[in-house]
Amino acid sequence: MHKIRIMSYNIHQSKDDLRALASVIRSEAPDLILVQEAPRRFRWRAKHARLARDWGMTYAGGGLWALGNSGFTTLRLRVHESWHTQFPLTPGRHMRGAVFLRLSVGRTRFVAVGTHLSLDATERASQGRLLKEQLRDIEEPVVVCGDFNEDAGGSGWRTIVDGLVDAAEAKDCAGSHTFPCRAPDRRIDGIFVDERFNVEDFRVVDTPESRRASDHFPLVADLTLPE
Repeated sequence: MHKIRIMSYNIHQSKDDLRALASVIRSEAPDLILVQEAPRRFRWRAKHARLARDWGMTYAGGGLWALGNSGFTTLRLRVHESWHTQFPLTPGRHMRGAVFLRLSVGRTRFVAVGTHLSLDATERASQGRLLKEQLRDIEEPVVVCGDFNEDAGGSGWRTIVDGLVDAAEAKDCAGSHTFPCRAPDRRIDGIFVDERFNVEDFRVVDTPESRRASDHFPLVADLTLPE
């Protein structure tokens, strides 16, 4: 059995306190972090390299083509492949997408997915269905992390989590709010895992530093993976 720590974090386009951001991530020491609102425009590669250096991690995939969804790992995980998807653009709205990472720890392979859904409910529902279709084509166990821009009752959330385990619910943390940091009253961020994984621990990281680092709190899940 292998234990890994996964973090999901909307970093608010790195607009806030970058030292606090790095401190939060280094303190939690994830093996894998899926980031929303990562650099996606001018000099995005150099900006990813800086974040990786600040966090003591390695850039694994995402960025421009994944529309701000990115993944970073420690050397404990092996990155076999990365790819992305882009959801159809609705004129006048932001284009959204997802990053996919095929990873292994020891002999165990899995696929980690990071996404950020639309602010519009109809668009979120469509994006949830499109992402779910792609998840069904993956043979390995999957982990889906994201900012879903809706609570657990939303159609996009329900579609994606169907057949997976909501890590917060698995550890009786569904009442923990993730947004906005200044006055948290919504759980719009989530980590969903394959039923073959065991959720050992889950928490929303609400600290003075995390309140300075972004407008979302990060999520951390400790998982046991099958051999």
